[in-house]
Amino acid sequence: NNTTAFNVWTNYTMNVDNMKNSMSKLSTGQIRNVDDPAGIGISERMRAQANATAMARQNTENGVSLMQTADSWMQKVSDQISRMKSLSIESAGIMSSTDKANVQTEFKALQEEVTRITSKYTSAAKFNGLYLFRGGNGVAVVTADTVQTGNISVQIGADVNQKISLTLSNLEVSNTATIGSVHTYSYGVAHTLLGSTHTNVQWASVIDINKMSATSTDVIGKIDKAIDFVANARASVAAQQKRVENTRQGLLTYEDNLRAAESKIRDIDMAAETTNFTKYQILTNASTAMLAQANQLPSSILQLLG
Repeated sequence: NNTTAFNVWTNYTMNVDNMKNSMSKLSTGQIRNVDDPAGIGISERMRAQANATAMARQNTENGVSLMQTADSWMQKVSDQISRMKSLSIESAGIMSSTDKANVQTEFKALQEEVTRITSKYTSAAKFNGLYLFRGGNGVAVVTADTVQTGNISVQIGADVNQKISLTLSNLEVSNTATIGSVHTYSYGVAHTLLGSTHTNVQWASVIDINKMSATSTDVIGKIDKAIDFVANARASVAAQQKRVENTRQGLLTYEDNLRAAESKIRDIDMAAETTNFTKYQILTNASTAMLAQANQLPSSILQLLG
């Protein structure tokens, strides 16, 4: 038996296997599952968590977009109501009945525009199919011209029940909620208080064309309450948007750290593995040459024998 050739063949086979394994790692950039079974298990959990976090981050980005859309529409509503106040003040000035009628025409048009933006199934203020200013969670009830109760729920984490609720104000023309009160006082001689009135203001009473005109009683004070109501709603939206933006930034950092940790387990050191491949390539070539030499040893001995 040519034991030398057999030993060389064994080494040659090992070098070829090592070279193949190195080539596999270099082609994928990752270790094989047999290289670190426990590490692969940890890596898979990290990868799943990172992918889930990326989707949660996308949810927060949609949440920010929803809030930005709501704020843009509320800016338009605020502009309309501010103009209504200007018109009510103008109507209380010195002008003819024709001029007052013209002011009322514009005043009514502004009320109708606010209603168009905020109210009914034709409401213009929507985001991805959700109504923004009809209260509830914005999801339409198909059997009636209304929306479902509750708030808008957003999954903002990779684990169960990591949610936040987004709340938007009800600016529908049918909203009869009290948004404030107008207080007026009357005085007599020597500034003696004679009496006072305290009138509750409903949101619907401001934008409903059947409940308010440019010359209605206490119209300026009531519009002021409506302006405050919309301003408070915008402040609430801005606060929620800031919270979601902070959450998004945290998720981005978390995802980056997860992917970096997973990479340390799964990805190979390209420089080190390239060095290994070169080493095994050289050893394979050397083994091939030595195997040829080992196979010639028996014939050399026969030549010596004669």
